[in-house]
Amino acid sequence: MAESYVREDIAAVEGLTSSAQALLHWADEVAGSAPAEDVYRNKEGRKTLRFGRGGHSYFLKLHSGIGWGEICKNLLQLRLPVLGASNEYRAVLALTELGVDTMSVAAYARFGANPARQHSMIVTDDLVGTVSLEDYCASWASHPPMFSTRLKILRKLADSAGRMHRAGINHRDFYLCHFHLDEQTLASASPTCHLIDLHRAQLRASTPRRWLVKDLGGLYFSAMDCGVSRRDLLRFMRWYTPGGLRPALTEHVSLWRAVERAAIKLYRKDHGREPPALAAS
Repeated sequence: MAESYVREDIAAVEGLTSSAQALLHWADEVAGSAPAEDVYRNKEGRKTLRFGRGGHSYFLKLHSGIGWGEICKNLLQLRLPVLGASNEYRAVLALTELGVDTMSVAAYARFGANPARQHSMIVTDDLVGTVSLEDYCASWASHPPMFSTRLKILRKLADSAGRMHRAGINHRDFYLCHFHLDEQTLASASPTCHLIDLHRAQLRASTPRRWLVKDLGGLYFSAMDCGVSRRDLLRFMRWYTPGGLRPALTEHVSLWRAVERAAIKLYRKDHGREPPALAAS
């Protein structure tokens, strides 16, 4: 089984065709010639690296198959294994259709019917000039941003999460570090903030509650050291929940209580202590 896509600009620079096997052969060559400092991950059948072509920078994720042993280990741990680049490719397309800022795909290919030996890859544009929200918000507890900036980012996060979840998509690694902000867009009403690392995303007709809790709990956990206030949480809940704050605090209150418990549990596990108290405002 094979499928493929290549964008015209990179196809022209590299002389690529839309053949899945040809694209995978090219990706193997790119990965094989990458210097060590440009390789971000190389284990469990996946190699992630940055490379440049024609004056542009890209990221390549090359999947070479995880083997039946890794598949069985994941299933025994009640985790869905990531078999290749297909999840990320489909998630990017779906989020783009929904109007959620995310990555831009330059090339994609998948070949092979055996899930343990499936060969696949995805190339996305490097988000040059952006900063992760983990880094951007790191000093907020001691040096709060302008109130308007705080509101814009809260609203953006709530809008992106709400659109994604209502469409049946969950991220599974939904943390501030996976949102990349284009600071030059902060002057606009809705700044650009790209959601990345979608290789574990799941797409369904609707998102099960346990995965809503995992995503939202992870996002809250990752923001706990950023001077989050009770008003910030209420604003996020209002913008995330269809109908606003009233349904969030009535028919959906059990969801938000579960989100809080999940976030506190993650914080205790990661830091070995209780999370900080909510900021005064």
